Amino acid sequence: MKPTEILAKATMPDGNSLELRRHDGDYVIRADGYDLMISRAHGSEESMMALACASPTAGMRVLVGGLGMGYTARAALDFVPEDGQVVVAELVEAVVEWNREYLGPLAGNPLDDARTKLVVDDVRRVILAGEGQFDVILLDVDNGPHAPTQRNNSWLYTPGGLDAIRRALRRGGAVAVWSVEEYPAFLHQLRAAGFNASGERVTSHHTRHSVYVGHRR
Repeated sequence: MKPTEILAKATMPDGNSLELRRHDGDYVIRADGYDLMISRAHGSEESMMALACASPTAGMRVLVGGLGMGYTARAALDFVPEDGQVVVAELVEAVVEWNREYLGPLAGNPLDDARTKLVVDDVRRVILAGEGQFDVILLDVDNGPHAPTQRNNSWLYTPGGLDAIRRALRRGGAVAVWSVEEYPAFLHQLRAAGFNASGERVTSHHTRHSVYVGHRR
């Protein structure tokens, strides 16, 4: 049996531990002993862009909350036109370093694309500062609205957070939120915040996750 390698460790701003592991060619990012991301299972992250937007538009801007292993950013880059931009907000500097050193090739090195703008900051601040700036917002920052892994992320799913997301979107824009489990109550929260909401179950590598989409009314 091949051993598991611990490639790097880091501490998140809230004090929780973060670890990058590799086993038999697969990479895992663990948060406090929980497998947060696994390189072999990423289809649901890649589906977010297509679920949020039917077709690209000239000069469109997409905000990706959470770099992770780069799969969500890659899906956005594959969708937007040459004059578009993908803003990637990643809170943890170590995750950026891991992408540059280990993970980049998994998703075609999204940080090297000229259309990528990397912001090492809390996606909350990017949203609050970005009124009317984005066509699509993709949030893959934790386990989803029912169980955020970082306390700061809870704000994103509150009425105030959803209102800020709505204001950061251009007219007709959409937000897509990844969730490890089904959470139907979030559909009601999106609708109450001024979105037309829908949810999809997505299967990837024998694992099912949920993506919740809200189109700004």
